[in-house]
Amino acid sequence: MRRAGFEAIRELDDVDRQIINALKKDGRMSFAQIARRLGVSAGMVRQRYLQMVDDKMLRVVPVTNVTMLGYDLMAMVGVSVDGDRLVEIAQEIAAFEEVIYLVICTGTHDILVEVLCHNSDHLLEFLAKRLRSVKGVRTTETFTYLRIVKELYL
Repeated sequence: MRRAGFEAIRELDDVDRQIINALKKDGRMSFAQIARRLGVSAGMVRQRYLQMVDDKMLRVVPVTNVTMLGYDLMAMVGVSVDGDRLVEIAQEIAAFEEVIYLVICTGTHDILVEVLCHNSDHLLEFLAKRLRSVKGVRTTETFTYLRIVKELYL
């Protein structure tokens, strides 16, 4: 299944999926270790990995423990905006350093923005001074996270 805006250059096959699954379990696993598990050559694993990275199907990034980095508050903010500037407003909001995820969507809100803040004062400053200053933002609704029950990286 393909989502809007996510067109694949090529289809993943079983070997590609197994490489991805091995890296999901241990992102530091060597190509040789993956190759042994799959019964293929390390060169094949390396070639497939590099091709998936080049095709932007796979991106390897560190996953941090944000609380250890001093961020104690996460929130999702629903934003309703003037429709004629939707994309421009989304791009302007996405540039704020607190924003870690942003989608244009349908439903009650036009944009959903996930933010990472040091504390409630930081969130208040972001909402009151930065987000609300964006021309075309009509209303916001903020949902602060109490506990993350499931977090999945596909």
